[in-house]
Amino acid sequence: MFITAFSHRKFFKPPSSISVFGESMKVDELLKHLENIKIDEDERREIAEYIIQTFGDKGMRYFFYVMMKDKTVYDYGTYRYLLKTNKISSNDAYVYIENDHLSRYEPASYLYPFLMCLTCFTNAYLTKLGSSSYDIEPAPGLKYVAIVYKSPDLNRIAIEVADIDNVITNTHLPPFKRNVLGTKHIDDNNTKEIISQLISQKLFAGHTFVEAQDIIREYYENHDASLAKEVEAIRDAYKHIFQPYRVVFDLKTKRPISSNKW
Repeated sequence: MFITAFSHRKFFKPPSSISVFGESMKVDELLKHLENIKIDEDERREIAEYIIQTFGDKGMRYFFYVMMKDKTVYDYGTYRYLLKTNKISSNDAYVYIENDHLSRYEPASYLYPFLMCLTCFTNAYLTKLGSSSYDIEPAPGLKYVAIVYKSPDLNRIAIEVADIDNVITNTHLPPFKRNVLGTKHIDDNNTKEIISQLISQKLFAGHTFVEAQDIIREYYENHDASLAKEVEAIRDAYKHIFQPYRVVFDLKTKRPISSNKW
C-alpha cells in the first residue's frame, strides 16, 4: 500500500470539542479528519512519483492503465485478460490512469486536464461502478483517478491525482452502492445518461463543462484578456471539484519541477 504513517504529538491538553463551521466536533474526530487529509495527500504524491518512475523513460503506449494495490501497473488489455482468467481481483484495483498524450502542446489541457478531458473521470467512475461497456472493465476497488499529460513540445510531464469519491460528491453523481459493485452491468444508455447528467450541470462558476472548456481555450490559446475574471472563477471551481494533487516532472531528471495540492 502507498499509505504513509502519520501521527500527532500532543504538546497541550486540548478542550473536549471545537466548533468547526458552526458545528461542534470532538478534538479526536478533528485530529482524525486532519490525519486522513495528510495521508491522502502523501498517498497521491507517492502515486504520481511512482507513475513517473514507471513510465518516464519509455513513455505510455496505451490510453488506459490500472494500478493495483501492490503497485503493479497493467495496461487495460492486460487487466481485462487477467480479470477474465481470474488471475487478479477487480477489488484490488486502486488507481485508474489515463494517458492524455497530445500531438501538440495545449496550455488548456496542460493546466486543466480533468476539465479538458472529461472522459478521464467518467471512465474511472463507470469502471468503479461496475461497467463493462466500451473499453471499460469493472474495478470496484478504485480509490484514485490519475491523468498524465505529455506533449512532444515539452520536456516535461504533468500528473494530477484525484480522489474518486470526493469528485463524485462534488459533481452530484450517484454514489456507489457496495452491494452492486463489480456485478452491475452498465449499458450504453446508462453510460450516456450518466455523461449527460455530468456535462449538463453548471459546475464551473455558472458554466457547464463544455462552456468552461471554451472559455479556458479562448483565454489561453487566443489570449482573450477580457475573460480573466471568468477564468479565475473556473479555476476556483476546478480546485473545489477535483481537489487534485498536481506535480510536474522534468523528463530528463524525473525530478519534480513543481508540485502542489492546487
